[in-house]
Parts: sequence; structure tokens; C-alpha cells
Amino acid sequence: MELSVFDDASKDKSVTIIERWKGKLEGAGIPVVIGGHDSPSPRGVGYSKNQAVAQSSGSYLCFLDSDDVMMPQRVRLQHQAAEQHPTSIIGCQVRRDPPDSTTRYTRWINQLAPDQLLTQVFTSHGPTVIMPTWFCSRAWFSHVGLFDEGGQGVPEDLLFFYEHLRKGGGVVRVDQSLLLYRYHLHAATHSVLETTIWTHRVRFLEEQALPRWAAFTIWNAGKQGRRLYRSLTASSQRKAGSPPGPVHPTLALNPAMQPPSCLTLSVLRPQVVAFCDVDENKIKKGFYCHENAQERPKPRVPILHFRAAQPPFVICVKLDLTGGEFENNLQSLRLHEGRDFLHFS
Repeated sequence: MELSVFDDASKDKSVTIIERWKGKLEGAGIPVVIGGHDSPSPRGVGYSKNQAVAQSSGSYLCFLDSDDVMMPQRVRLQHQAAEQHPTSIIGCQVRRDPPDSTTRYTRWINQLAPDQLLTQVFTSHGPTVIMPTWFCSRAWFSHVGLFDEGGQGVPEDLLFFYEHLRKGGGVVRVDQSLLLYRYHLHAATHSVLETTIWTHRVRFLEEQALPRWAAFTIWNAGKQGRRLYRSLTASSQRKAGSPPGPVHPTLALNPAMQPPSCLTLSVLRPQVVAFCDVDENKIKKGFYCHENAQERPKPRVPILHFRAAQPPFVICVKLDLTGGEFENNLQSLRLHEGRDFLHFS
């Protein structure tokens, strides 16, 4: 085992602490490689991670942020999983600190079923195994490519995760809590704007999921559903006579991600055929009109009760927020996640 540390222009006592631990670790037989730079300001998380990888020499990479704590058995258990899944990112369950911070997000991290690690890659939560838990082979990391080095405001982990999926990578989670995942207001993740992440998510949805469907329904006629509709390219809002884009092999070959049998894929782009909801006021209105659309007449998309709507659905309803009401409604339709619906919120 080897420890590779890269200091990105820290202004605290990080270097002193690292040097002190270097002696202890090397005394225990663990080589320590320390890098850094003399620039007056940090170059960003992506740059630092790339440098830490470049200066290391191991065949496997175990990532750890400086503010988190990993359990003693983490490397052993994730290494075993990585040997069995050489083209996968290996994650793990986590324990949050403070315990009551981001409770919904923590439940999502820890409770996704194995197939949902692929089907829920489009949600606002981001990667289905969080970056501080990542473990993979160096060979696979090199195949995917480097982290984006755009600096502050760039979701480098999300972009790497998307590229990993594009190249056929899998996602595996070791179902043990192997990381103390700390929450604080100064974490780098808070520098990324929600609008930036939204744009990347919509484009990835259009690239990897929507081409499998000739038409689909947006579940939620409220703010988030309408926002998704307006964010889609015109070719995803209505049919157009061009062939669908490429579908990533990991998602396309996963049985859970195949198109429903009731639909026939054609050479048309997907079309939003309706919104659906449970709100009687929205349903009574009957349609949503995209007032800012350039086309004439302006598109009017029907609003239906969810039981009257046809799958597949792109669901823009947040999970774990309605006391189980939404989840029960969805379950009552006896649909198959990945084939008949995808979660986006």
C-alpha cells in the first residue's frame, strides 16, 4: 500500500500534519508520496486528484477526501470487489457526520438496490456511489480519462462518472459502512451551482436515456416537470426526422434499461406526449402551454392523472418526501424501473 497526498496551496497546517504522518506511516512500511505547488491560489479539486493519481504507483486507486475518515477494512473489501469487477467504480455505504445532516441523501446513498446504481444515475443526487468512496483499478481510471480541471464551480466527479458510464463502466457498492462522510458548509461541493449540474444532467438524459423511447410522459406538471420540458432540446420536445443518438452500452445492455414492449422504436427523436400529476387543479386545466417556445402555434402538452397516462415516464417528483404517497402511487402501476420509468429529481 502507498499513500499519495497532493497539497493544493493550503493555507493551514496541512503540510506539517502530512509530514508528521509521513514518518509514522513509512515506519509501518507504507510509502508516502507528497506533492503540491507554490501558486498563491488553489488549482481545484480535479487538478489535485489528477496530480495525486499521477504521482502514485499502485495498480488500484482508493480515493479519500481530506475531511473524511475511512474504516480500517475499506481497502481490503473494496479491493476484493474491484478484482471481481475490473471495469467498475466500487463504492460503499457511509455514516454521516453530523448524523442528522442530509438524512434523505444519506438514505439514498446507502439503500439503492444494485440495479438502481445504474437506473438512478440521472437524479439530482449525482453519482450513485459518492466520490469519497470510489475505488477502481488504475487501468480503468486511465481508460476513462482525467478529472476535469476547470476548477471551482465544476462538478468534476459527476463529469467523470458520466464518462465512466459512456465507456461501459459498471457501478458496484460494498454494503458495509466504510466511510465517515463529513458535512460542513465549506465543502467544495457547495461551490457548484445547481444550474450547472442541471444542465449536465439534462444533456446526459437526452444522450443516454431518451433515444430508447419514441415518446414519453413527464410525471409532475408542476415546477420541476415544466422546467425539464423547457430544458429539453426541441428535438426531445417533439418528433423530428433524424435518427436517435448513440446509447451507452452499459445502460443499453442492462435488462432493466430496455424499452417497454408496448413501444416501437423508430428513427424519430423522443416526444413529450403528456404531463401527469395527482393535483386536480393542474389536471382540470387540461394542458401546459410553453409560452416562450419559438414555434407557432405554441405547443400545448396535455396534463393527465397519473393513472390515465402512458409509460414510459421521466419522473420529476422527489423521493422520500411525501410520506410514501408518491412511492405507493408509482408501485400501484406495477412498472419496471429503467424500462417503464426513470427518476430525474
